Amino acid sequence: MLHLRLLVPDGRTDEVVGTLERTVGTAHLVVVPGASRDPRGDLVICDVAREAGSELIARLRALGIDETGSISVENIDLSLSKTADEAEEEAPGEGADAVLWEHLEEVTHEESSLSLTYLAFLSLATMIAACGVVLDNAILIVGAMAVGPEFGPLAGICTALVQRAPLLAWRSLIALIAGFAVAMGLTTVFSLVMDGFGLFTESLLEADRPNTSFIWNPDLFSLVVAALAGVAGMLSLTSAKSGALVGVAISVTTVPAAANAAVALGYGDFAQVWGSSSQLLLNLAGIVAAGTLTLLAQKALWAARRGRIRRTGVPRAPKTNE
Repeated sequence: MLHLRLLVPDGRTDEVVGTLERTVGTAHLVVVPGASRDPRGDLVICDVAREAGSELIARLRALGIDETGSISVENIDLSLSKTADEAEEEAPGEGADAVLWEHLEEVTHEESSLSLTYLAFLSLATMIAACGVVLDNAILIVGAMAVGPEFGPLAGICTALVQRAPLLAWRSLIALIAGFAVAMGLTTVFSLVMDGFGLFTESLLEADRPNTSFIWNPDLFSLVVAALAGVAGMLSLTSAKSGALVGVAISVTTVPAAANAAVALGYGDFAQVWGSSSQLLLNLAGIVAAGTLTLLAQKALWAARRGRIRRTGVPRAPKTNE
């Protein structure tokens, strides 16, 4: 269930309450007249089944409540209520399959910000991966993949393509390109410093590395894994399954490929630079393509389901207080 808190300007409460009451999947409607000071008006609270949330928010935005008032949405971790259970049963579909598009846009917008924190995490992840590729240590590679925040901008690009949001697309693309450019540049300097201390050597880079040689040798499996990870990643975001997103992060060779390219660049091994860069681009393209197709499929399925309900379903009658 989702918890909605609405600040409704004076004179609009009846219209908003009517919309809430006619929406299948809502429960626990509360109106507190005059509770809002800015904007001046009423406080309206209700719970709604996740599968009905996106459509309800769209109706409220069509009324202009997001411009003249406020719409706040929170996830309810536990709700012990027979009314809530009935509302979830009335709502079409399953909550785990529902996509809350407004939440997805907000999350991807935040995660695709080119901030110092984002650059720091990506740079640190690339440096950890650099240690992993030089030492041929798979544990360091997995750790670096988990630290890397690059899936945020990738998800932002997918969301922007589906929702036709050019500003989000440019924001995400800039964060992705600039982030990897900064991270690889710093990692090249880092590898030269490590070489100065005798911790990195060219012989280690050129040695047989059975655990990490796949990083600069892209093949068809790289594209397959990237596509599967793109599907899993978008499903984890739309269903709020953060644990699955961690698994996605450690399954795709993006940060390790950038790290190997940066180290190889420091030693002038352009064959590995090219191979690692190809691996990086192949994985990024596979994630974006698969993630976008996943969102398109989800959007089409829910549109078809809503269409069937509108053709065959009966709108909920307005509730009355007795």
